[in-house]
Amino acid sequence: MSEEEPAADPTTMGVGKAIAVLTSGGDAQGMNAAVRATVRVGLYTGAKVYFVHEGYQGLVDGGDNIRPATWESVSMMLQLGGTVIGSARCKDFRTREGRTQAALNLVKLGITNLCVIGGDGSLTGANQFRTEWSELLEDLVEEEKITEEEAQGASHLNIVGMVGSIDNDFCGTDMTIGTDSALHRIMEVVDAITTTAQSHQRTFILEVMGRHCGYLALVTALACGADWVFIPEMPPEEDWEEHLCRRLMETRGRGSRLNVIIVAEGAMDMTGKPITSDEIKELVSTRLGYDTRATILGHVQRGGTPSAFDRILGSRMGVEAVMALLEATPETPACVVSLSGNHAVRLPLMECVQVTKDVTTAMAEGRFDDAIKLRGKSFENNWNTYKLLAHVRPPDVKSNINVAIVNVGAPCAGMNAAVRSAVRIGIIQGHSMLAVHDGFEGLAQGLIEPITWAGVGGWTGKGGSMLGTKRLLPGKMVEEISLNIAKFNIHGLVIIGGFEAFMGGLELVNAREKYEELCIPLVVIPATVSNNVPGSDFSIGADTALNTITSTCDRIKQSAAGTKRRVFIIETMGGYCGYLATMAGLASGADAAYIYEDHFNIHDLEINVMHLVEKMKTTVKRGLILRNENCNANYTTDFIFNLYSEEGKGVFDCRKNVLGHMQQGGTPTPFDRNFGTKMGAKSVLWLTEKLKECYRHGRIFANNPDSACLLGMKKRSLVFTPLAELKEQTDFEHRIPKTQWWLTLRPLLKVLAKYKVKIDTTEHAHLEHIIKKTGVVPKAE
Repeated sequence: MSEEEPAADPTTMGVGKAIAVLTSGGDAQGMNAAVRATVRVGLYTGAKVYFVHEGYQGLVDGGDNIRPATWESVSMMLQLGGTVIGSARCKDFRTREGRTQAALNLVKLGITNLCVIGGDGSLTGANQFRTEWSELLEDLVEEEKITEEEAQGASHLNIVGMVGSIDNDFCGTDMTIGTDSALHRIMEVVDAITTTAQSHQRTFILEVMGRHCGYLALVTALACGADWVFIPEMPPEEDWEEHLCRRLMETRGRGSRLNVIIVAEGAMDMTGKPITSDEIKELVSTRLGYDTRATILGHVQRGGTPSAFDRILGSRMGVEAVMALLEATPETPACVVSLSGNHAVRLPLMECVQVTKDVTTAMAEGRFDDAIKLRGKSFENNWNTYKLLAHVRPPDVKSNINVAIVNVGAPCAGMNAAVRSAVRIGIIQGHSMLAVHDGFEGLAQGLIEPITWAGVGGWTGKGGSMLGTKRLLPGKMVEEISLNIAKFNIHGLVIIGGFEAFMGGLELVNAREKYEELCIPLVVIPATVSNNVPGSDFSIGADTALNTITSTCDRIKQSAAGTKRRVFIIETMGGYCGYLATMAGLASGADAAYIYEDHFNIHDLEINVMHLVEKMKTTVKRGLILRNENCNANYTTDFIFNLYSEEGKGVFDCRKNVLGHMQQGGTPTPFDRNFGTKMGAKSVLWLTEKLKECYRHGRIFANNPDSACLLGMKKRSLVFTPLAELKEQTDFEHRIPKTQWWLTLRPLLKVLAKYKVKIDTTEHAHLEHIIKKTGVVPKAE
C-alpha cells in the first residue's frame, strides 16, 4: 500500500451508524456468505449491525425480527445453502401502511442503512421505500409515533442491493449470487442422467429454472454439449420441430448413444406460446420413436452447499455493500454492488432494473436480438459459442489445413472440454484435427493421430486429460519435433496446459530461427490448478481444484466443531502461487493463509497463534489455517504444526492435513467446462485467421511474435497476447506472473477473520452507468 494513509480510516468509518441486513424473495446459495461479510465488515468499521429475519415481513413486524448481530452469530454460515435469516414473500410491505410501520421500526432502532439481498423485485421495493422515506417520517411525526428529533436523526435512508438470484436474470451484473451453485446442482444431475441414458440409448429432456431468463439453460447446454437448448430470449424458428428431429438423428448417426435437450421453464416459440418439456417428449417419441424421458429439476437447483465462487462473490459483495452504505450521501442514487469480470463495481439500482425490464419488453415485442444484447456481453458470448458448436454441419469442402492439439504439464479438470471444442470448431472450419498424446514427448515420438467429431463426444464432463500429458519441455527434442511437424504436415498447434505449456511455447518460438518447420502459428491455453500462468486472470482447472479444497475444508471444520478447541493446518497445492490457498481461505472462512507472495516472519506467526488463543475464549472454538506448499522453505507445514501445537498447549490441540493430488482430479465444475469450451473454440478461430495471414506461395510461414500467442481471460474479455510480450511479466524462477489481481483480496481474508488490518478504501468502486454500455437504446416511453 502507498505511504500516505487513505483519508478515511475504515476501522472508524461506521462509528455511530447502524446497518440492517435482510434477504428477500427466492433464496439463493451464497446469500449467507453475503450476510456474514456484511455483518463482519460492518462491525469492523465500528457500526452496529442488525439482522432482519424473514425479509420485508420482519421489517414490517419488527419486534424480535430485528436483532443485533454479533461476530460469532455469523460463524459456520458460510457453507450453508439458502438463507439462515429467512426470506418471505411479503404482501404488507407492498402497502403504504406496511412501509410506514417498517420505517417506524427502523427509526426507533436508529437504523438508516439498509442492505437488501434479493432479486429485482426485492430491490425495486427497497428503492421505493427509500424515495418515500421522508414522507413516511412526516406521517409518523404527525401521528406522534416519533418525535421531531428522531425524524431529524434519521432524515435519510441509504440503500444498497446485492443480487441473489439463481437465474442470473439481473442486467448489469455478470453473475448473481447463487447462479454458479445452481449450475453445480444442474451439472450433477446431467452427469448422473447421461450415464443411464448411455446404457439405454435414450433421449433426455431436462427442464431447468429461468422463467424470463435462459442463462442456466444456455450454460448447461454449453457445459454438457446438449443437442438443443430452448431459451426465452431466442425462440426457435418456424419449423423447429423438423429441425430438432433432424439434429437428433444426425447426432445418433455420428455414433452417439444419447441425446440431451435442455429447456428453460420460460421457453416459448416465435408467437409467444410456451414450449413445454412434455410437448417436446411427445414430439420426439412419436416422430422418431426414440425412448424419451423428461426430468424437471425444480427446487433441487436452489438447494445444497454454495460453490466456492458464490461464497467468494457473496463475501466480496458484502464488503463493497458496507463501504457503499457508509460512503453514501443523500445525493448518491441507490446502488447495487456487483462483479464485472473480477472487479467489484457499483451500479445505479434503477438503471439495472430498467434494463432488466427492457429485456422483457424486447422479448414481448419479438426483438430477440436486442434481448440477447441487453442481457450483456457474457450472455451473448455464451450464445455465440453455443451456436457455433451446435448448429453447424461439417462442411463438404476441406481446407487442407492440419491442426494438432497437445496437452502439457500436470493434468487438470476442464482440459478435455477445451480439446473437444477445439476439435469440433476445427472440423466445422474444414480442418483436419490431429491429437498428440503425452505432451511434447509425444510430439517428438510421433504419437500423433487424427481425431474425429465423435472421438471427443462426452468429453466436456470428464476430468483429467484424455490425450495424456507430460511435464517434459521441448527444448531437448526440438529436432525430432520439427521432423514430425513436417512429417504429419502440421500447420497450426494448440497447446493446452500450465506453466510448462507457456515455457514450451516460448522454447518452440525461440527455435524458429534454426528450424523453419516451427514457423507455424501456435496458441497456448492456460490449464492448471495453480492459476500461475501469465497473461490470464484465470486458468482452466483452478475452479475445480478450489471447490475440492473448499468442500474438504468444510468437512474438516465440522470435525473441529465437534471436538472443540482444535486447530487444523491444511497444505494446498499451487507451486509458488498462493491463489488456491487465498481463495480457499476466503471460501472456507480460514483464520490465515500463508503464501509465498505475501511475505511473513516469526512475528506474524506469533500474532496468528495469539489470535487463535483469543478466539478459543469465544463460542467459536476451532481454527483453520491454510498453507501453500511452497510459501516458505523453512516454515514448513510440519514447522507450523509444531509451533502451533507448542504455543497452543492447554488451549487448543492441532491436526494437519496435506491435501495432495486430489486437487488435480474430479469432474470439472460448470465454470471450467464452460471456460474450457469457450477457450478451445476461440483459439481455433484465431488460428484459422492467422493461417490465412501467414499463407505465402502455397505454404505457411509464421515467424513474427504475434503468430505465437497465449489466450487468456483479462478483466472480462478473452485476449490473445504474444508469448514474447509475456516474458517481461513473468518471474521464471518461481513460475508465477509478476503481478496478480487476487492479491488485493488478501486484506479481506484478514478482516473476515477479525484482524484489525486496514482495507485500502482509496481504490473503491465508482458508480458506473450501464444504460449507455449496452448499445441498445431503450425505446422512448
